[in-house]
Amino acid sequence: MEKINKIVLAYSGGLDTSVAIKWLKEKYGAEIIAYCANVGQDDVESWDLIERKGYQTGASKVYIDDLKEEFVNEYIFKAVKAGVKYEGKYPLATALSRPLISKKMVDIARKHGADAVAHGCTGKGNDQVRFEVSFRALDPDLKIIAPVRFWEFKTRNEEIEYAKANNIPVTASKESPYSLDSNLWGIAVECGVLEDPWCEPPADAYFWTTAPEEAPAEPEYVTITFEKGIPVMIDGVAYKPVEIIEKLNKIGAKHGVGRIDMVENRLVGIKSREIYEAPAAVIIQEAHQHLEDLTLDRETLHFKYGISQKYSELVYYGLWYSPLREALDAFVDETQQVVSGEVRVKLYRGTATVVGRRSPYSQYQYKLATYDEDDSFDHKSAEGFIKLWGLPVQVSNIIKRNNGISTKKQEN
Repeated sequence: MEKINKIVLAYSGGLDTSVAIKWLKEKYGAEIIAYCANVGQDDVESWDLIERKGYQTGASKVYIDDLKEEFVNEYIFKAVKAGVKYEGKYPLATALSRPLISKKMVDIARKHGADAVAHGCTGKGNDQVRFEVSFRALDPDLKIIAPVRFWEFKTRNEEIEYAKANNIPVTASKESPYSLDSNLWGIAVECGVLEDPWCEPPADAYFWTTAPEEAPAEPEYVTITFEKGIPVMIDGVAYKPVEIIEKLNKIGAKHGVGRIDMVENRLVGIKSREIYEAPAAVIIQEAHQHLEDLTLDRETLHFKYGISQKYSELVYYGLWYSPLREALDAFVDETQQVVSGEVRVKLYRGTATVVGRRSPYSQYQYKLATYDEDDSFDHKSAEGFIKLWGLPVQVSNIIKRNNGISTKKQEN
């Protein structure tokens, strides 16, 4: 086995990475630097506790890095402008955080002269790909260690027993098997009874949101102001980027908004049942889409649908540092020059419904759209437009008929 002297480990304080500190140290005899990124996860009892746990488990250095502001400005808001939702549902909370964490880990590795980086991802998840592709893009000379792919533990219960035997404090237990990952943009929940796609998620599988049937009986309205595709105000009050997401998470959760239950196609080729809660993401993305409907011309709007899908796949597949993603950002940023205005959203028992939108860049023209006496649309011009619009189809079918070509449907 190749000698490795110093390893920077992506550390969360959870089961896998807590076990990994001890295991890596024993396996390689290497110094372990634990790197923990604060991207807004609220399932952390105490950052000081995580730091102490890291040192207690054997790390020589523990970094607790507050990345919330950078995460929002450079990753989440790029995703908002691009309109990303993997497979039309998942707002990519976990996926968006991985390239940022990877970048910071590479910086720490260079600072300390580490020769390897490590993560606690499983061999059939997406995060292993996101981390490792990012590591290689940023520093291909670093060795990458993924202990969960080849260590001796076959189940989470075996990890729990190892942790107990080595006095490693963890929150997971045999009775509470859920695996969680959260940040400002959402929380992901898997394992346990959720592995049966027919099973309705029990109440204890949701950690942020009120059950819609238990949410307030009266709706609540919020007005979100956007500037060039980025949310900047709520109900006329300006907030910092992190504060906007925190506030909308709180309001949305109260009304049961943001629950997502889906079977998704993982990059490694399997299907996985996931539960997500993302109140702010659902509210902001819905509002942003409706503002684009109002301000973008038809051809740009329709073309951007395809861009959004491709951008979502790049993020989900771990290709944040690809030239294509950077090129797509240039296109997206150009489209967002006119995506400014206000959107009013009604929050009610699990739903976020846009009920109003306005913008100085609105392409909705009342006199062209109305059917009352203010109608200024030239109805007579429609006849010539229709003839020219349908001319290619007309000519194509004439040629087919003249040459004896017809579809079965036409023959019948």
